[in-house]
Amino acid sequence: MKNFIIVTIITILVSSPTMAKTYSTNRVDSKQDWSIFVENNPSQCWVVSAPSKTKATRNGKEIKVNRSEIQLFALFEPSQKVYAQVSFTGGYPFKQGSIVRLTVGASEHILSQTDGEWAWPKDVKQNEELIKSLKRGVKALVFGTSKKGTRTQDTFSLLGFSAALKEAQKRCGT
Repeated sequence: MKNFIIVTIITILVSSPTMAKTYSTNRVDSKQDWSIFVENNPSQCWVVSAPSKTKATRNGKEIKVNRSEIQLFALFEPSQKVYAQVSFTGGYPFKQGSIVRLTVGASEHILSQTDGEWAWPKDVKQNEELIKSLKRGVKALVFGTSKKGTRTQDTFSLLGFSAALKEAQKRCGT
């Protein structure tokens, strides 16, 4: 479990898909609402989607906020033994010690590992359970709290997630 967390942090900080997506022109395919990206040095593949809807509230009232990129993705980096690592970037720094909740239908998953704008499951088992839910679902809701106390709810379509994940896995040779 400890190695999973360390590899995840290093992978996210050094070679995040969000940063790669921002600067990468290596979008190789798309499956409905999900895009597939590939980088070769090191070999990385990821699937990513932006939310179809966002909502922010403070003190119970809906407000408009400026956020950087908001994305849900799964990363493959075989050289680091990372396979379908789910991560979320909320576009703002998360409140210290907060958790991010991700729901798919009646299934709730906790992304308890946060660092700045990033959140991910605490271990491989929780990540695998989350992947199963994402494959079966139609939409995912992600709830977070910023360090300013703003609560957010982001809605992601899961149409094409399974096919995109399969394609990324195939391209990264896992």
